[in-house]
Amino acid sequence: MGDESAKRSAEEFLAAKLTEEGQAYENKLNMEAAIALAPSVWTHVTRTINAKCKEWNAITGEQTISCKETIMGDLRLWCAGKPYQMTVHFDSPKRQVTIKNTARPEHEPDLTLTIEGYDTNPGRGARLVRNNEPANLDALLVAQLRILSGLDRQAKV
Repeated sequence: MGDESAKRSAEEFLAAKLTEEGQAYENKLNMEAAIALAPSVWTHVTRTINAKCKEWNAITGEQTISCKETIMGDLRLWCAGKPYQMTVHFDSPKRQVTIKNTARPEHEPDLTLTIEGYDTNPGRGARLVRNNEPANLDALLVAQLRILSGLDRQAKV
């Protein structure tokens, strides 16, 4: 009886050790993917922002939202007739995208998204994450553009 208990405990110990080693290896692969793919994620962010601005302007029929890239590589957005601006900054070493919107209430913090790697089964990918969940970039951008233009974050139904 004592031998069986010791055997089970030893097997449980080995299983826990293998799980920890497996998770450490998974974390290492995810970090490597995030580092390698962060520039392509930033490119996706900039293309998405430019597409949203063009879509917004096409709907309004005028240059309502202006988007320019700064010398530092950030994106700066303005809404015609409004004193506010939105800056989208990519911090490559930290793998973070920060959205600063001066039209947001002062008590609200800047929007910070991190770039994390993940398993795509045949390989690795990288994506934006907010509050430990994959971020819906389209929804976040529309909300920020609404705020920048003086609208509520969400449309009233």
